Amino acid sequence: MRKRQAKARPILPDPKFNDQLVTRFVNMLMWDGKKSIAFKIFYDAMDIVEEKKQEEEKTALEVWKEALSNVMPHVEVRSRRVGGATFQIPTPIRPDRKISTAMKWLINFSRKRNEKSMAAKLAAEVLAAAKEEGAAVKKRVDTHRMAEANKAFSHFRF
Repeated sequence: MRKRQAKARPILPDPKFNDQLVTRFVNMLMWDGKKSIAFKIFYDAMDIVEEKKQEEEKTALEVWKEALSNVMPHVEVRSRRVGGATFQIPTPIRPDRKISTAMKWLINFSRKRNEKSMAAKLAAEVLAAAKEEGAAVKKRVDTHRMAEANKAFSHFRF
């Protein structure tokens, strides 16, 4: 690069749970800069999770964090051209990329569900992911399976 790497801006913790991870999630959830609406969707989803969760000793935020960790991939495949052929090479993922990938998957698969509101969709996906089921967890399993299938090409890693 010609210039030095950009500094990561500090993310302020959210007002209700005082957690930076929640703010990061809400920033990804947000559309058209409507942050207050994104916060309302997230907090409504957490209220729904609080009502529907099975384990009484866990808070809704802990259920959400567990869902996030269940969705996090540990390896991914990257395409690399070697001598005219393209190989899918399994590579480990950086910790910050793991988190952002998990958040993106959770939000995208929530949007594809068919509940009434976005809060209900998000809550349903979080509850499913916390129980190691749902579309986001399936995506992680498929990614890991793809990496396992292409393990033979890992010596091409850059």
